[in-house]
Amino acid sequence: MALQSFALFILWMFLYAYMIVASVDFGAGFYAFYASTNIGERKLTELINQHLSSIWEIATVFFIFFFVGIVGIFPRVAYYYGVPLLVPGSIAMILVAIRGSFYTFHQYGSKRSKLFMFVYGATSLLIPVSLSTVLTISEGGFILEKGTDIHFQPFKLLTNVYSISVMFLAICSVLFISAIFLLYYARAINDSSSEIKLRKYYLFWSVPTIFSSVFVFGAMKLHNKAHFEHMYSYWLLFLLSFVFFILATTLVYRKKYYGLALSSVLLQYLFAFFGYGLSHMPYFLYPYLRIENSYTKSGLATVLVFIFFIAVVAFVTVFLIYFLKKPTLYLSQDRENKNSVEVNRDDNSENQ
Repeated sequence: MALQSFALFILWMFLYAYMIVASVDFGAGFYAFYASTNIGERKLTELINQHLSSIWEIATVFFIFFFVGIVGIFPRVAYYYGVPLLVPGSIAMILVAIRGSFYTFHQYGSKRSKLFMFVYGATSLLIPVSLSTVLTISEGGFILEKGTDIHFQPFKLLTNVYSISVMFLAICSVLFISAIFLLYYARAINDSSSEIKLRKYYLFWSVPTIFSSVFVFGAMKLHNKAHFEHMYSYWLLFLLSFVFFILATTLVYRKKYYGLALSSVLLQYLFAFFGYGLSHMPYFLYPYLRIENSYTKSGLATVLVFIFFIAVVAFVTVFLIYFLKKPTLYLSQDRENKNSVEVNRDDNSENQ
């Protein structure tokens, strides 16, 4: 039982890490499209392009590791989620391929295309929407088990109030998290014009983010009352999440301590994410799949758990070191470029 709980904690940390990193990437993709449609947003476009490629690579690694781990440690998940995830999963994979291709065409093509950036920006929001259906499906009501057959109801999923509320929350969260992340970098590299715009984006998306969160709670009460009532046991986690949201928004509004504001947003989603996960226990899928019935007791699962623990520590360490040092590296590189330009000017003036 202890190993099961530890395995769940590690996988949940992987999912949380993917959610944050992917949100930064997808949100930056939309902001890159928006900036490309405005002539005065060139500085913001440059800021976003500095971070897109590296974030995308890390997000992909987290995504692959999570699904390998969940299937390897809890193999019955593949049986129940195989058919339901075939439609949204396939859509998400197609959108990921389209997004990557169109971004490459735009960046390395002979001519920059606004159509390519539009597709890139649109898919940046559609991918998290399609992936968010996994959490919706886990609440039950969209799968019927008849003997050995699993029947999925996609139309019901797309028209369900709770499902729609989760999709809207996914869009708001992506743009909200990405805005604070880019805002922190804009301040760190002294990009004042981008900082002004990103501060406005953050404050704008903070309102629908908190309202959509409240709406999700209300919709869950109608869809899965048992899970909603179980959330009361973890009210402190949700309260802490709200407190960190208020702290981050206050700091951004007062234009102070953007690093602390970014950390507060990360803690906001951490507490909300774990509050949701703990209240969801012991179900992977209401009412069919429970954790104790899906865990494999083979030696491979034990090995996978410890491999994933090492991977979590390594990825988080690399992420923190790389992205905390990157603004400093950018500033030093920028100073070197300016110094080289000044040296060239001095040489040219002497030659003349």
